Amino acid sequence: MARVFNFYAGPATLPLPVLEAAQADLVDYRGSGLSLIETSHRSNDYDEVHASAQRLIRELLGVPDGYSVLFLGGGATMQFGMIPMNLMTTGRSDLVLSGVWAQKALDDAKKYGTVSVVYDGSDTKFSTLPAASSVASTRDSSYLHITSNETIDGIQWKEFPTVDAPLVADMSSDILSRPVPVERFGLIYAGAQKNLGPAGVTIVIIRDDLLERSPADLPIYLRYPTHAKKDSLYNTPPVFPIYIVNLVLQWIVDNGGLAGIAERNRRKADALYQAIADSDGFYRSPVDPAVRSDMNVVFRLPDEEQEKKFVAGAAERGMIGLKGHRSVGGVRASIYNAMPEAGVETLIAYMNEFHR
Repeated sequence: MARVFNFYAGPATLPLPVLEAAQADLVDYRGSGLSLIETSHRSNDYDEVHASAQRLIRELLGVPDGYSVLFLGGGATMQFGMIPMNLMTTGRSDLVLSGVWAQKALDDAKKYGTVSVVYDGSDTKFSTLPAASSVASTRDSSYLHITSNETIDGIQWKEFPTVDAPLVADMSSDILSRPVPVERFGLIYAGAQKNLGPAGVTIVIIRDDLLERSPADLPIYLRYPTHAKKDSLYNTPPVFPIYIVNLVLQWIVDNGGLAGIAERNRRKADALYQAIADSDGFYRSPVDPAVRSDMNVVFRLPDEEQEKKFVAGAAERGMIGLKGHRSVGGVRASIYNAMPEAGVETLIAYMNEFHR
């Protein structure tokens, strides 16, 4: 079959070698006589996958000692609630309001205490970010929350703040797309369905001293220590998504690790932004050039009718998922880790053709 280029924001494209490996093992996992999806999460076969995925996350991101790597369900959306439940011990926290996903984190955090918005990007229609050096936590803040990459608005932190309170980051849409100074964060979380695998598993990297904050009266599943103490095996984990995550992590290793992936991602993004710049205003990016996302390239055409024609024509040429989010419109090309450079080259060729 002919595969299309998938520019959806998520679930997103996966590396073809990963899909082929999963296909080969799906019915009979390495001669075991059954699928890994069917086997016990306590089995040796699954234990190897689980441990490998945790180890590769630690190695690729350089996770220091004193951090736990957790595999949880519920998506990043559940973390919007779990984080304040577990960490907002002073009744106060801070947040950088950088877009739609930061707003969702804010809405849930406000249910558990007072949230100080230390930067509000709504005045700029979420087209830019503050300088990292200008961001500071407030007095008695339990943590400061940022969203490293806003999928809808196409903005991305290029440098991260250094603050007194623990720094918490939603990295759902750019996790493992570039090196990150994990030691500067108290907690990092990410849904897998952008860069790491299928929907169904969420990665949480949490500094161990923060585990001690978790109130004992929370429901057992909603306490981070529950999962840290049981190595993310307190209940049946999302086995199949973790298996795919492990394959994707191995693919990253095989493609030069985070340094190699970051270089490729930069080439893709640079080429696409250059095509926008070379269009004499026919295509335009509404995003501050200093913080344009390497993962989600958003742009506009002269009017909405042209945008509809552009998206429809792209689909006819095997490029799907280019319609911008319904809340902002326009066009959005999500070019996560697994988007091949050929996909971006094909899109640019079409952009030039459509412009002509």
